[in-house]
Amino acid sequence: MRFIHTSDWHLGRIFHGLHLTEDQAYLLDQFVDYVGDAKPDAVVIAGDIYDRAVPPTEAIELLDQVLSKILLDYRTPIIIIAGNHDSPERLGFGNKLLARQGLHVVGSLSREIQPIILPDAFGPVYFMPFTYAEPALVRERLQTPAADHDQAMQAMVSHGLAKIPADARKVAIAHAFIAGGLESESERPLSVGGSSAVPAGVFKPFHYTALGHLHNCQQAGADNIRYSGSLLKYSFAEAGQRKGIHLVELDGQGQATVELVSLSPRRDVRCVEGYFHELMKGPQAGANQEDYMMVSLRDAEPVLDAMGQLKPVYPNVLHIERPYLTKSGELRGPSADHRRLSERELFGAFFEQMTGEVLTDAQSEQFASVLEELYREQREVKA
Repeated sequence: MRFIHTSDWHLGRIFHGLHLTEDQAYLLDQFVDYVGDAKPDAVVIAGDIYDRAVPPTEAIELLDQVLSKILLDYRTPIIIIAGNHDSPERLGFGNKLLARQGLHVVGSLSREIQPIILPDAFGPVYFMPFTYAEPALVRERLQTPAADHDQAMQAMVSHGLAKIPADARKVAIAHAFIAGGLESESERPLSVGGSSAVPAGVFKPFHYTALGHLHNCQQAGADNIRYSGSLLKYSFAEAGQRKGIHLVELDGQGQATVELVSLSPRRDVRCVEGYFHELMKGPQAGANQEDYMMVSLRDAEPVLDAMGQLKPVYPNVLHIERPYLTKSGELRGPSADHRRLSERELFGAFFEQMTGEVLTDAQSEQFASVLEELYREQREVKA
């Protein structure tokens, strides 16, 4: 059994004010082509298909195009579960009818968790879809106590395993936070003020577990329990992460081998650091100036309209940081009573607070000169 494991497409995502639908379509074209080349027995998408419960029209159209091509052109079955960003009811609409065409969509948690059975040369493989569900919903649907996400997942797994022969090959599909997983800032927390972590051991009975939620491609406690990671880099914190999809193969005994397949985005997400005059010279050799960029300026001096000046060189610079000017600390100065300080002393205290360095004599004289010029202009206006 060969299948593709992917997740966290987040169709309709907005990144620093930019709609990423075209970038997602560019990558999904490659994904569809790979499905045609690899000819897997199934495609598994482990949640967060959309970025929000009510996705924009273009995101729905993109998903329709991708799924239609995989199903109609390549006759490859698809299994989808809802993630915490999805609306389970909207995603699961018409699932019974679609399942006859090979599209298995599990939105809302059912009172009877049923496996999706796909055959290969060695017999049936049982794919168990554990769609994302809050503990309260698990308590209501499965009639079991579940105080947190750990207990909720334990209950779902127990109900699911009861429907599968003990010696069968089993694949779990879940959208969850496995304890110890590497998080990214672009992920929405599963729980606020409560426990959302699930131990990896809950998936031990399965030969492979296809996980969604965490955007970093990683193992989760065992080699056969994995996050495929997000389709694209959805935050600058993910700039160093490798994105892709997993090609999984189960042999007749259920032993899983996994290959990470990389896709090439239209634009990468990068963080660059340097002095303003250096960055204005353009990107380094091999770097794409069209990438989505966060720039960290080392300059201590003010830079007038840094974003506007950098845009012609890096059209997709989205954020500028000035770490030299944003160092935290208490306001320093010769007196705690700021009302007794002169303008020069106040500016010196402010400068030290922001930069961590004491104002030099030359800088102090320059400030005094600017201040005197300002006062002169004010006197001339009054006169």
